[in-house]
Amino acid sequence: MLNKKFILKLFEGFSIQRWNDLVRPFELVEMDKAAERMIVAYIIGKYEEKAGNKIDWEWIINASLFELLKKIALCDIKSPVQQMIRRQFPQEYLKLNEWVLKQYKDIIEDEALYSDFTLYIARTAGNFPMPKELELSARVLRAAHKFASMRELQMIECVNEEERIVKIKKDLNQEIQKYLDLRGMQLLVTRQRPFDFIMMIEQLRFQTRWNQTPRIPKTSVLGHCYFVAALTVLLMRDTKVKMCPKRLFNDFFSALFHDLPEAVTRDIISPVKQATDALPDIVKKIEDEIVNRELVPLMDDFYADEIIYFTNDEFSNRIQQKQKNGNTKVQKVEWEDLNGKYNSDEFNPVDGKTVRLADHLSALIEADRSIKYGITSAHLRGGRKHTLNGYAKGLVINGIEIRKIFDDVVSD
Repeated sequence: MLNKKFILKLFEGFSIQRWNDLVRPFELVEMDKAAERMIVAYIIGKYEEKAGNKIDWEWIINASLFELLKKIALCDIKSPVQQMIRRQFPQEYLKLNEWVLKQYKDIIEDEALYSDFTLYIARTAGNFPMPKELELSARVLRAAHKFASMRELQMIECVNEEERIVKIKKDLNQEIQKYLDLRGMQLLVTRQRPFDFIMMIEQLRFQTRWNQTPRIPKTSVLGHCYFVAALTVLLMRDTKVKMCPKRLFNDFFSALFHDLPEAVTRDIISPVKQATDALPDIVKKIEDEIVNRELVPLMDDFYADEIIYFTNDEFSNRIQQKQKNGNTKVQKVEWEDLNGKYNSDEFNPVDGKTVRLADHLSALIEADRSIKYGITSAHLRGGRKHTLNGYAKGLVINGIEIRKIFDDVVSD
């Protein structure tokens, strides 16, 4: 079961500072890096699929979560230091990874997930070989990791003397050379259209949620999107539903991209959106228009429709039905039907209501943690109360009794 300890441990990703030995014009935190890494992985993976190669998206999704959990446990050890320990002291590196797993043994109650985590740590540490069928997927995620790190360095190098970053820059460029056979990576490094799309999405790193009130920790829209994506997958695991591969993929990336319009509209806070009865629909209509005008032209044709499917009516349970004329039509469906006749890749199913639950769970934690840290306001208290009151006790949505999780999270 997804429990309070696991959720709050994940939330620590918002408090881990990156590049904190360099001058930083803005905060760089681990949760934001996790989000950008997966958006880059999506683009690189889509190019590989276009070339006819198979990508194991479930493995990439889980691996991104495991990487974040490992980083949370080892936040005080820089990556280059970890690599030195691995090369020079392999036995100690093995013990270090065992220590990481022990930190989560009593937190991750999902035995299958913990087993996958253990196997992932063993394979990436070199204790077990990576299966051949996973090698490309692992390279896609690793390439995304390196590119996301390079983008962070590029964003802060303008305020750092060259002497501070010259070696870091050289080492990163050497690492990136290993992945330039990947078409998506080539286009990103040479700043073609996918790079322009990433640049636009990166604006979500600079947009602070709850920006009308002081709060600890601050959370960006981009980091929030990854947190919601991770929670969506974990909530669905709790239902014990065996999802088809496309459904798992859609749930994660629908959550990851759910606030994509805010890259061009900024974060319009909920009270403002709901100032009038008609305003929510008006805001949504304007968001869609701006996305089509400013974001869609930056997307490649072979994945643009998919991202639009993710972001249009993002909080509804839905499928895509093929019509006689060859076009597809989006259809809202009940959760029971998603688990039955539509739980198949051909219907492109999405558990949008679960994404909404995860979105509200994230907002609740953002408000509640700050209040408990002693930084509070009427906005935060009102937001927490409104979120709790939005779900009656015993109410089950998409197989999830979310109020039970809410009450657990806010309990002292």
